[in-house]
Amino acid sequence: MGKTIAEKILSDKSGTDAKAGRIVVANIDYVMVNDVTGPIAFREYGKLGTAEMHKDRMVLIPDHYVPNKDIASAEQAKEMRDFAKKHGIENYYEVGKGGVCHQVMVEEGFAAPGRLIVGADSHTCTYGGINAFSTGIGSTEAAAAFATGKLWFKVPETIKVELTGSFGKDVGGKDLIIRIITDIGVDGANYKAFEFHGPGIANISVSDRLAVSNMAIEAGGKAGIFPFDDLTREYIKDTVRGAYTPVSADADAEYCRVLRYDLSEIESMVAFPHLPSNGRAVKDADVRIDQAYLGSCTNGRIEDMRIAAAIVKGRHVDPDVRFLVVPASQKVYRQMLDEGLMQIFLDAGAFISGPTCGACLGGYMGILAAGEKAVSSTNRNFIGRMGDKASEVYLAGPQVVAASAIAGRIVTPDLLEGC
Repeated sequence: MGKTIAEKILSDKSGTDAKAGRIVVANIDYVMVNDVTGPIAFREYGKLGTAEMHKDRMVLIPDHYVPNKDIASAEQAKEMRDFAKKHGIENYYEVGKGGVCHQVMVEEGFAAPGRLIVGADSHTCTYGGINAFSTGIGSTEAAAAFATGKLWFKVPETIKVELTGSFGKDVGGKDLIIRIITDIGVDGANYKAFEFHGPGIANISVSDRLAVSNMAIEAGGKAGIFPFDDLTREYIKDTVRGAYTPVSADADAEYCRVLRYDLSEIESMVAFPHLPSNGRAVKDADVRIDQAYLGSCTNGRIEDMRIAAAIVKGRHVDPDVRFLVVPASQKVYRQMLDEGLMQIFLDAGAFISGPTCGACLGGYMGILAAGEKAVSSTNRNFIGRMGDKASEVYLAGPQVVAASAIAGRIVTPDLLEGC
C-alpha cells in the first residue's frame, strides 16, 4: 500500500516507515514561537539544563500584542528579545521587520515543500498550502525542539479532498474551507490531515490554498496539505531558503475518508456565530454589522488586499461601520503603499493598521462591545473571540468583508450597485 503526503514527509524526517497510527520521532526543519507562546518555551528550555540548542531551526516572531498594549505584554516581548540576543538567534523578527507569524514564515522562505515545521500556534498548519507538513504544538514541545531538533508524532490518517471546476465570481478559498468545515463539523477531522487532489487545484491560487490550510485546525485537523505544482514553484521562487523536495501522494495511498467538491458550485459563504461550522450562503444572510475586519494569517496577504481594494474603490464605508484593514506583514504593507491600495482604503474611510494579530484574537484593538456584530476575514468566531461575550463574529472571505463594509450589512459585491 502506498503513502499519503503526510506519511511520506514523516517517513523521510523520521527515517522510518511512517504509516497512519504509528508513533515516530522526526527531525524538525523549523520551530516557530510568537510573543505569547515563546516566553513559556524559553523558561521550559531553561529547565532542561542543556547546552544543546538548534538555533538555526528556531524562528521567533512577535505578533500577537504588537505593538505592546500594556506592561505585561511589554515584558513578554522583552523576554523574547533578550532570549534572542542571549543565544544569538538570527531568525528573530523585531516589530517593524516582520508581521503575523504565519505570513512571515512563508514570505521569508522558512516554509517550503516537503518540510516538517512546527509552531507554538494552532494555525501553523497554514504552510500545507505550499506542500509542507506543518502543525501546531505547545510551548513545552517547542522547548524540546529547541534542544533536540526533534519531536514525536502520531502519524495522522488522511482525508482526501477531490476538487474539480473553478470558483465563480467573488468566491475563493475562504468559502471552500467554510463549506468543508460546515459539512464535516469542527471535530470532523480530529487528528487527521487533509490532502487536496484533482484538476480543481490548478484553479486555486496559492494565497487561497494558504487560507484553506490555515483553517484545517478549525475542523480539528492536524494538517491541510496541497500538492506541489507550477503555481507553488512560482509563488516561492524568490523567497524560499535552501533546497526543497516536493512530495506527492502515491496513487494507491490509503485514505480514511473522501470528500468531493465542484468549485463552481461553491457559493459565497459566511460562518455565523459561534462556530466556523455554522456556514451559510451569504445570500441567506440578513445581518447588519458594526465592524468589518480585513486581515489576519488567514486573509491578510497582498492578494486579499487587492481583492478588497477593487471592491471599495470609489465607494465609501457605511457611516455606521468601522472598517479595519490590517496587512499581515511589513512586506504586504509596503506593497499596498507601492500599488496605491492604501490610498484607496483611506479614501473609502477605512482605518489601516500595521501588521498585528491584535484584533483577530480580541487582544487589544478592534474590540467589540456587547451586542455589536463584525464580519471578519479571520479564522475563529467563538464566544468572546473579538470582544464582549455578547458580541458576534461572522467569518467570510475578503470579497464579502469589503462589500459588507460598504453596504453596512453582510452582502456579496454584486449587491453594491448604486452604493
